[in-house]
Amino acid sequence: MIKGRDIIVIGIQPWDIEIGSNCKNIAEEFARHNRVLYVNAPLDRITRQKEKNTPKIQKRIRVQQGTEPDLVSLNQNLWNLYPKGVIESINWIKSPWLYDILNKRNNRILAKAIQSAIQRLGFSNFILFNDSSMFSGLYMKELLKPAIYVYYMRDYLTKNPYWRRQGVRLEPELIRKADLVVNNSTLYADYGRQFNKHSYMVGQGCDVTLFNDTDHEILPADDLGTIPHPVIGYVGFLASRRLDIGLIANIARQRPGWSIVLVGPEDDVFKASELHSIPNIHFLGSRDSQILPTYIKGFDVCMNPQLVNDATRGNYPRKIDEYLAMGKPTIATATEAMDYFRDHTYLGSTVAEYIALIERALEEDSAEKQQQRRNYAISHTWENNVLEIYKYIELVAEKK
Repeated sequence: MIKGRDIIVIGIQPWDIEIGSNCKNIAEEFARHNRVLYVNAPLDRITRQKEKNTPKIQKRIRVQQGTEPDLVSLNQNLWNLYPKGVIESINWIKSPWLYDILNKRNNRILAKAIQSAIQRLGFSNFILFNDSSMFSGLYMKELLKPAIYVYYMRDYLTKNPYWRRQGVRLEPELIRKADLVVNNSTLYADYGRQFNKHSYMVGQGCDVTLFNDTDHEILPADDLGTIPHPVIGYVGFLASRRLDIGLIANIARQRPGWSIVLVGPEDDVFKASELHSIPNIHFLGSRDSQILPTYIKGFDVCMNPQLVNDATRGNYPRKIDEYLAMGKPTIATATEAMDYFRDHTYLGSTVAEYIALIERALEEDSAEKQQQRRNYAISHTWENNVLEIYKYIELVAEKK
């Protein structure tokens, strides 16, 4: 446990992002016992121009004009900084030499804003926690001089075209500079260890209180009532880059007595796919996140039929924790990330393996197994996740 410290969090997601954010959850947990400054990603010139009429950019423009404060108190121990400076949009630059010059300038602009907040808040001897910001965070160790610099890696960003152009070259440089690299996947931890011996897997936090049906009764969703059992279900965005359409189709065709239920919005490929012509596949559409537990409650088996690619191999699948928190037998595609859940899930790759494992899951499910799954899922709290991060911060601090 680390208490009474000052912690600065920088990253690629602002506090006012609409979707869930690991980094926000971690910052809130940090702030339980420490003073925390959460720094929004700086506004770049092209975004300022292209999105100038959106509420988010309008707010940042008002901050730059001085009509709104740049430093906002979120609670007693947590502040949010809107950096006033505008950085240049430089990702299009092909020359590494020119890019590095301009990126260093961008880093100085951001560092100046952070230093101003440090002075106003009276921060000292602070820990700097960088959530995947490989460009804006590249020179922060030199510019801000933190007591400990932590780089948090939770995605293979360099497989994305935007990050790949400069990130393949620059992320290893940042990892080398960091005092500590923490990861939510063994795959990412192994990658980081190529450049820094202090690269560790710390797991992942997940708020599963919504999926706890032991403290409050959750009833199956009404629109599952007419669908024949057994129900093999998936909840989440139906994205063709991540989910195996062919696998789902073949399971449904080979087991017409099973109902395959898919809950969530579809991308264009899913909308045009063969799945819509298979009678025992049921698309229920997008549903509010607050009622998703009612769908999981009605599933006999939950599944995560992923493709195996750079987008899925290392990513921690939060939905597995949600499935397990409700005690559901769960089958998923075997990936490096899923090794973390091996003792509590069924892992397969082929159509034949999926079918055999679903049959096994249906046959051997029991109250005892359901409780074991619940216990495992609820251990993945943000508190436990941050305690792991603290453990390694203290380790490298001792070595320093």
